[in-house]
Amino acid sequence: MVKIALDPAMYHATLSVPEELRKAADLGYEHLELSPRPDWFFWHRHPKADDAMVAEAKKAMTETGVRISSLVPVFNWSSPDEQERQAQVRNWKRLLEIAAELEVSVVMSELSGDPRDPLRSEHAFYKSLEELAPVFERYGLRLHLEAHPYDFAERNDDAVQIVRGLNKPWANYCFCAPHAFHLSDGAGDVGRMLRYAGERLAHLHIADCYNHRANVGNRYIVNPPGADARVHQHNEIGNGDLDWDAFFGTLREVRFDGIASVCVFGWEEDADAIHRRMLERVRAELSS
Repeated sequence: MVKIALDPAMYHATLSVPEELRKAADLGYEHLELSPRPDWFFWHRHPKADDAMVAEAKKAMTETGVRISSLVPVFNWSSPDEQERQAQVRNWKRLLEIAAELEVSVVMSELSGDPRDPLRSEHAFYKSLEELAPVFERYGLRLHLEAHPYDFAERNDDAVQIVRGLNKPWANYCFCAPHAFHLSDGAGDVGRMLRYAGERLAHLHIADCYNHRANVGNRYIVNPPGADARVHQHNEIGNGDLDWDAFFGTLREVRFDGIASVCVFGWEEDADAIHRRMLERVRAELSS
């Protein structure tokens, strides 16, 4: 059965994690995917959550019935700089302790690294996973990985191959719909990409986005022209260019039964209504 999870990113500035669990329950969600926030774990920094914070979150899970389905740390374990890589592995070890304390079974993350130095980044990635594999296995944790814009690998097929290269049954792939046009260099062929992931497809991030390659690249503009940057959105379904019939149709075709996280960002003024509509749509598409 598909687990539909709420990414509470639009509430991070105003709610604590226990309050986000209560918010998820109010919105009708049974699962929450905890994304980076400074008081728990933040991009590339050592996790800050202590035992008391973990206990408060566990108490809120018991009270609400909402489970934390997954944590989403982003630590640059693929850094070509060895000192930085080692520091990020240390961050990872603490994060995995927190996951185990929360009784969370899935950790979702990015490849990270440097797209300007992809080969050394890949070497660093596999070295970090070699060091961390015993920790994942000790705690019985699963790892779901996505290719994020500006990672050392940014294309769907490359990322799936990198995950396969780990050759671990507990390491699988997350397809991030709002990255679909970066994953395909503008093609947006979501059905083909999902089928390519095959048996490694275990996780979805669901939001809409615009095609940065459309209209001669003028759908949105980065200045100065040619700047080394990646721009994308996490919009409500229908506010973008994704082919949602192909997306959901393919997921039904392959009988997807993993985690589907609703991750709309940047629309805080309408967050509750957006999350309710997204839950209704995803549930209708994937629960039939």
